[in-house]
Amino acid sequence: MTEFRGVFPYLVSPLGSDGRVRGDVLGRLCDDLIKAGVHGLTPLGSTGEFAYLDAAQRKAVVQASIEAAAGRVPVVAGVASTSTADAVAQAKAYEQQGADGILAILEAYFPLKDAQIESYFRAIADAVDIPVVIYTNPQFQRSDLTLDVIARLAEHPRIRYIKDASTNTGRLLSIMNRCGDSLRVFSASAHIPAAVMLIGGVGWMAGPACIAPRQSVALYELCKAQRWDEALSLQRRLWRVNEAFAKFNLAACIKAGLALQGYDVGDPVPPQAALTADERKAVEAVLAEIA
Repeated sequence: MTEFRGVFPYLVSPLGSDGRVRGDVLGRLCDDLIKAGVHGLTPLGSTGEFAYLDAAQRKAVVQASIEAAAGRVPVVAGVASTSTADAVAQAKAYEQQGADGILAILEAYFPLKDAQIESYFRAIADAVDIPVVIYTNPQFQRSDLTLDVIARLAEHPRIRYIKDASTNTGRLLSIMNRCGDSLRVFSASAHIPAAVMLIGGVGWMAGPACIAPRQSVALYELCKAQRWDEALSLQRRLWRVNEAFAKFNLAACIKAGLALQGYDVGDPVPPQAALTADERKAVEAVLAEIA
């Protein structure tokens, strides 16, 4: 199976006023990100507004990403649903489209017990023949993954990675200690990527890498080379992006940043709203600082 490591930007989902996916815009963004050195692409993550798109839009986003990547880097497509059957259908469809991996996300309306949460992720992994990244984000998920569930899922031959957005770096170390090499850890923007790399992470999947790909790749290379003084110096500068990301709506912030960089990605899907003029200026100032 393909090994995933490095910087995987969470792609935005560019939509026109008619709701159609702007495949040309997404394609140009993907191409530029690859040229900037990113190691993979992740459509339909949180920044990709997966919770606000219909099935046709999701499929179009994945297709545009795969076509733009053209085999140069792996594409790990986000799968999310409140229904196990629907999540399985999504995973199978994206694998057939040519995705290299699945980012498995659990949406929940009613609370779920550990056994039900585990069965959801197992069903997705059972349905495909490509690596699966399990995603946990307690800020958004009604039913989170416990360490016991994570450890059991790590025994599945295709569940090989986890992206944790808990903000609790100690939890990441607990996962690493508990699961060892059977489950590799990706940082989220909720964590400090350099710190996650220091304790054994393999990279990060995050929206800010969309608007700062070159700097993100430089940070990863410094961490990989264990040049920690330089890495931490760069990390301090780049953390301003993470702060803006946390302060504003996820998609609105990254879409505003990309618009400032010349990508016509459109506004977030309603009822989300675009950033105000003052908020856009704040994002613009951050981008100027890290240029």
